[in-house]
Amino acid sequence: MGRVVKYFSVCSGIEAASVAWHSLGWECVGVSEIDPFACSVLAHHYPNVKNHGDLNGFQAWDLPAPGTVDVLVGGTPCQSFSVAGLRKGLADPRGNLALVYLGLLDRLRPRYCVWENVPGVLSSSGGRDFGAFLGALGELGYGFAYRVLDAQWVRVDTHPGAVPQRRRRVFVVGCSGGDWHRAAQVLLEPESVRGD
Repeated sequence: MGRVVKYFSVCSGIEAASVAWHSLGWECVGVSEIDPFACSVLAHHYPNVKNHGDLNGFQAWDLPAPGTVDVLVGGTPCQSFSVAGLRKGLADPRGNLALVYLGLLDRLRPRYCVWENVPGVLSSSGGRDFGAFLGALGELGYGFAYRVLDAQWVRVDTHPGAVPQRRRRVFVVGCSGGDWHRAAQVLLEPESVRGD
Protein backbone atom coordinates (compact mmCIF):
# COMPACT_ATOMS: atom_id res chain seq x y z
CA MET A 1 0.00 0.00 0.00
CA GLY A 2 1.29 3.46 -0.97
CA ARG A 3 1.67 6.58 1.08
CA VAL A 4 -1.51 8.52 1.91
CA VAL A 5 -1.89 11.75 -0.08
CA LYS A 6 -2.29 14.74 2.24
CA TYR A 7 -4.05 17.93 1.19
CA PHE A 8 -4.82 21.33 2.64
CA SER A 9 -8.04 23.07 1.60
CA VAL A 10 -8.66 26.84 1.60
CA CYS A 11 -11.89 28.76 1.03
CA SER A 12 -13.24 25.34 1.86
CA GLY A 13 -16.97 25.97 1.96
CA ILE A 14 -18.55 22.72 3.10
CA GLU A 15 -15.51 20.84 1.75
CA ALA A 16 -16.27 19.51 -1.74
CA ALA A 17 -12.65 18.38 -2.11
CA SER A 18 -12.99 16.00 0.83
CA VAL A 19 -16.23 14.59 -0.56
CA ALA A 20 -14.52 14.03 -3.92
CA TRP A 21 -11.25 12.65 -2.58
CA HIS A 22 -12.57 10.59 0.38
CA SER A 23 -13.01 7.47 -1.75
CA LEU A 24 -9.35 7.73 -2.78
CA GLY A 25 -8.23 7.51 0.85
CA TRP A 26 -6.67 11.01 0.80
CA GLU A 27 -6.28 12.84 4.12
CA CYS A 28 -7.29 16.45 4.75
CA VAL A 29 -4.75 18.03 7.12
CA GLY A 30 -6.32 21.47 7.39
CA VAL A 31 -9.06 23.75 6.11
CA SER A 32 -9.61 27.50 5.96
CA GLU A 33 -13.16 28.87 6.10
CA ILE A 34 -14.89 31.87 7.71
CA ASP A 35 -18.56 31.55 6.71
CA PRO A 36 -20.46 30.62 9.90
CA PHE A 37 -22.75 28.04 8.27
CA ALA A 38 -19.90 26.38 6.38
CA CYS A 39 -17.77 26.38 9.56
CA SER A 40 -20.53 24.54 11.44
CA VAL A 41 -20.79 21.95 8.65
CA LEU A 42 -17.01 21.46 8.69
CA ALA A 43 -16.97 21.08 12.48
CA HIS A 44 -19.75 18.48 12.29
CA HIS A 45 -18.33 16.36 9.45
CA TYR A 46 -14.59 16.87 10.07
CA PRO A 47 -14.19 17.35 13.83
CA ASN A 48 -10.56 16.23 13.77
CA VAL A 49 -9.48 18.62 11.00
CA LYS A 50 -8.40 22.08 12.14
CA ASN A 51 -10.19 25.05 10.59
CA HIS A 52 -7.54 27.78 10.48
CA GLY A 53 -10.08 30.50 9.70
CA ASP A 54 -9.37 33.57 7.58
CA LEU A 55 -6.91 32.86 4.76
CA ASN A 56 -5.54 36.38 5.10
CA GLY A 57 -3.97 35.34 8.42
CA PHE A 58 -2.07 32.30 7.10
CA GLN A 59 1.33 33.71 8.14
CA ALA A 60 0.36 33.25 11.80
CA TRP A 61 -0.99 29.71 11.35
CA ASP A 62 0.68 26.64 12.80
CA LEU A 63 1.19 24.81 9.51
CA PRO A 64 2.71 21.49 8.49
CA ALA A 65 6.37 21.65 7.50
CA PRO A 66 7.09 22.67 3.89
CA GLY A 67 6.83 19.72 1.51
CA THR A 68 4.76 17.51 3.85
CA VAL A 69 1.44 18.48 2.22
CA ASP A 70 0.97 16.95 -1.24
CA VAL A 71 -1.83 19.18 -2.58
CA LEU A 72 -3.08 22.70 -1.82
CA VAL A 73 -6.65 23.06 -3.10
CA GLY A 74 -8.99 26.01 -3.09
CA GLY A 75 -11.46 28.12 -4.97
CA THR A 76 -10.94 31.68 -3.80
CA PRO A 77 -13.99 34.02 -3.94
CA CYS A 78 -15.24 34.69 -7.44
CA GLN A 79 -17.36 37.83 -7.00
CA SER A 80 -14.61 40.23 -8.10
CA PHE A 81 -13.97 38.26 -11.33
CA SER A 82 -17.54 37.37 -12.26
CA VAL A 83 -19.08 39.07 -15.29
CA ALA A 84 -22.19 39.50 -13.11
CA GLY A 85 -20.28 41.65 -10.61
CA LEU A 86 -18.38 44.92 -10.54
CA ARG A 87 -15.22 43.23 -11.94
CA LYS A 88 -12.73 44.85 -9.58
CA GLY A 89 -10.45 41.83 -9.98
CA LEU A 90 -7.35 41.70 -7.82
CA ALA A 91 -8.08 45.22 -6.54
CA ASP A 92 -11.01 43.77 -4.57
CA PRO A 93 -9.97 42.16 -1.24
CA ARG A 94 -11.92 39.03 -2.25
CA GLY A 95 -10.10 38.87 -5.58
CA ASN A 96 -6.78 39.48 -3.88
CA LEU A 97 -7.27 36.20 -2.01
CA ALA A 98 -6.04 34.53 -5.21
CA LEU A 99 -2.63 36.06 -4.49
CA VAL A 100 -2.88 35.20 -0.78
CA TYR A 101 -3.49 31.58 -1.91
CA LEU A 102 -0.13 31.78 -3.72
CA GLY A 103 1.53 33.04 -0.54
CA LEU A 104 0.28 29.96 1.30
CA LEU A 105 1.42 27.79 -1.61
CA ASP A 106 4.92 29.26 -1.23
CA ARG A 107 4.90 28.48 2.47
CA LEU A 108 3.56 24.89 2.19
CA ARG A 109 5.48 23.96 -1.01
CA PRO A 110 3.23 21.02 -1.93
CA ARG A 111 3.90 18.88 -5.00
CA TYR A 112 0.60 19.97 -6.58
CA CYS A 113 -1.91 22.79 -6.29
CA VAL A 114 -5.46 23.05 -7.61
CA TRP A 115 -7.19 26.44 -7.90
CA GLU A 116 -10.71 27.05 -9.19
CA ASN A 117 -12.67 30.13 -10.18
CA VAL A 118 -15.30 31.47 -12.60
CA PRO A 119 -14.53 31.89 -16.33
CA GLY A 120 -14.71 35.67 -15.85
CA VAL A 121 -11.23 35.45 -14.31
CA LEU A 122 -9.88 34.89 -17.82
CA SER A 123 -10.99 38.36 -18.97
CA SER A 124 -10.78 40.29 -15.68
CA SER A 125 -8.71 43.46 -16.20
CA GLY A 126 -8.23 42.49 -19.84
CA GLY A 127 -6.72 39.14 -18.83
CA ARG A 128 -4.04 40.75 -16.66
CA ASP A 129 -5.43 39.37 -13.38
CA PHE A 130 -5.27 35.76 -14.60
CA GLY A 131 -1.89 36.45 -16.18
CA ALA A 132 -0.61 37.78 -12.86
CA PHE A 133 -1.84 34.64 -11.09
CA LEU A 134 -0.21 32.31 -13.61
CA GLY A 135 2.98 34.40 -13.71
CA ALA A 136 3.30 34.24 -9.93
CA LEU A 137 2.66 30.49 -10.03
CA GLY A 138 5.52 30.15 -12.51
CA GLU A 139 7.77 32.38 -10.38
CA LEU A 140 7.17 29.99 -7.47
CA GLY A 141 8.53 27.18 -9.64
CA TYR A 142 5.24 25.52 -10.58
CA GLY A 143 4.47 24.34 -14.07
CA PHE A 144 0.77 24.66 -14.78
CA ALA A 145 -2.15 23.88 -17.03
CA TYR A 146 -5.64 25.32 -16.98
CA ARG A 147 -8.97 24.37 -18.46
CA VAL A 148 -12.60 25.44 -18.33
CA LEU A 149 -14.80 22.55 -17.24
CA ASP A 150 -18.59 22.41 -16.98
CA ALA A 151 -20.00 20.08 -14.32
CA GLN A 152 -22.92 19.10 -16.55
CA TRP A 153 -20.52 17.33 -18.95
CA VAL A 154 -18.11 15.77 -16.47
CA ARG A 155 -18.59 12.02 -16.12
CA VAL A 156 -16.45 9.54 -14.22
CA ASP A 157 -16.93 5.84 -13.60
CA THR A 158 -17.93 6.33 -9.97
CA HIS A 159 -20.39 9.17 -10.74
CA PRO A 160 -21.84 8.61 -14.24
CA GLY A 161 -24.58 11.19 -13.71
CA ALA A 162 -22.26 14.01 -12.54
CA VAL A 163 -23.98 17.26 -11.54
CA PRO A 164 -27.30 18.12 -13.24
CA GLN A 165 -26.53 21.84 -13.62
CA ARG A 166 -24.48 24.14 -15.76
CA ARG A 167 -21.46 25.16 -13.73
CA ARG A 168 -18.52 26.34 -15.80
CA ARG A 169 -15.30 26.87 -13.86
CA VAL A 170 -11.66 27.51 -14.65
CA PHE A 171 -9.39 24.93 -13.06
CA VAL A 172 -5.66 25.53 -12.72
CA VAL A 173 -3.39 22.66 -11.73
CA GLY A 174 0.20 23.40 -10.80
CA CYS A 175 3.06 20.95 -10.33
CA SER A 176 6.29 21.79 -8.53
CA GLY A 177 9.56 21.73 -10.39
CA GLY A 178 8.05 23.62 -13.33
CA ASP A 179 6.56 20.39 -14.70
CA TRP A 180 3.59 21.53 -16.80
CA HIS A 181 3.30 18.07 -18.42
CA ARG A 182 2.23 16.48 -15.12
CA ALA A 183 -0.19 19.34 -14.48
CA ALA A 184 -1.68 18.89 -17.95
CA GLN A 185 -2.13 15.16 -17.38
CA VAL A 186 -4.44 15.93 -14.46
CA LEU A 187 -6.74 18.19 -16.52
CA LEU A 188 -6.53 16.97 -20.10
CA GLU A 189 -7.30 13.77 -21.92
CA PRO A 190 -4.13 11.73 -22.62
CA GLU A 191 -4.60 12.18 -26.37
CA SER A 192 -4.41 15.97 -26.13
CA VAL A 193 -1.33 15.87 -23.88
CA ARG A 194 0.49 14.00 -26.69
CA GLY A 195 -0.46 16.76 -29.14
CA ASP A 196 -2.97 14.72 -31.19
